[in-house]
Amino acid sequence: MDTRRIIVAFFISLVIVFLAYRRGSLSKSGAVGALLVGTLIFGLGGPVWGILLGLFFVSSSVLSHFKEDEKQAAAEKFDKGHQRDIGQVLANGGLGSLVAILSVALPSALWFPLFTGIMATVTADTWATELGTLSKQPPRLITNGRRVETGTSGGVSLLGTLVSMAGGVIIGLSAALLDPNLNVLQGALIGGIGGLAGSLFDSFLGATIQQIYFCDSCRKDTERRIHKCGSQTRPLRGWAWLNNDLVNLIASIVGGLITAGLWLLL
Repeated sequence: MDTRRIIVAFFISLVIVFLAYRRGSLSKSGAVGALLVGTLIFGLGGPVWGILLGLFFVSSSVLSHFKEDEKQAAAEKFDKGHQRDIGQVLANGGLGSLVAILSVALPSALWFPLFTGIMATVTADTWATELGTLSKQPPRLITNGRRVETGTSGGVSLLGTLVSMAGGVIIGLSAALLDPNLNVLQGALIGGIGGLAGSLFDSFLGATIQQIYFCDSCRKDTERRIHKCGSQTRPLRGWAWLNNDLVNLIASIVGGLITAGLWLLL
């Protein structure tokens, strides 16, 4: 373990987290979580791992502020806003941190493709959420194709699907450019497929077993226990323990495994 690299990783992460906190992209708990995640991934995985994490974090933070006013209607369905707390940070980066730790404790060539797939998935899913909600066409439920309101868990659109794949491609392409063991075409392909697959699995969980609530005052479904109107919501469907953060975590596992499998095949 390179102590100096961990120290450098801590201070680089501290600067990035401070800027994100000042911009409003992170809550106080989210800042703590992001500092921990950044230090572990960059410090243990190395600069390449840190760059992939940075691509996800910077792009997701920028997109969360993109056309905020137009996304307000959809945002009322989401459990949390664009200011990420520690739960959201760990859901998106916690698994990557664990992989970074394992890469030091149990060295293997498979840890990096697994990490790449995790980053591809969380990037794909975040891009789909932040840009897909701007689609002029209403989304359709991934399970049966029924039209649903924008922001509904499990709803997918053509725009969201395309930007989801683009997010995965960017991560895979970047991994290939930074790692000599993979060519650019392979990187873009496995990143796009793995990221999109993980993102679609996220939507599938959202449409089937994620806990969704209903606001009787507004007559709308939501991920929130307390709706934006201030009313207490009631469970509508799904498993009580499976919130959006856990859905993101599970989806990143699926996307990571698919990417690692494609890495081996190619």
